[in-house]
Amino acid sequence: MSKENRGYNNGLLAGVLIGGAIGAVTALLFAPKPGSELRGDIAEKSSDYYGKASKYFSDTESNISDSVKHTVNEGKERAKNIIDKAKTQADTILKRAEGVLSDAKSKAVNAKTSVTDKITDVRDATRVGVDAFKQELNS
Repeated sequence: MSKENRGYNNGLLAGVLIGGAIGAVTALLFAPKPGSELRGDIAEKSSDYYGKASKYFSDTESNISDSVKHTVNEGKERAKNIIDKAKTQADTILKRAEGVLSDAKSKAVNAKTSVTDKITDVRDATRVGVDAFKQELNS
């Protein structure tokens, strides 16, 4: 039931209860009865209407309480789902980042090895060139 319909139904019921109470009191006041009997009837009707109104508002409060509990539980469930999705996405991002980092480390090691090998080749070539130059000078 929508909130508008509940509000309409609550107002309608309150109007019926109040109208019934006013009608009953009016009928009792205009009825030809002695004062003590009239007061007894008014007290009885008042007690009856009070009991009905108390039961209605108690039931309404219970329904509202149940509705609030349901809404809170639904909110908790949605928050849990959002947190679970965020954790899953964070794990995925971390795994991808670890993969990228591992690839970068591997490429850095390969580049270092390649540069070291080239430096060694240049050093060896320089020595060979120096040795050849020295032999040329000595001959």
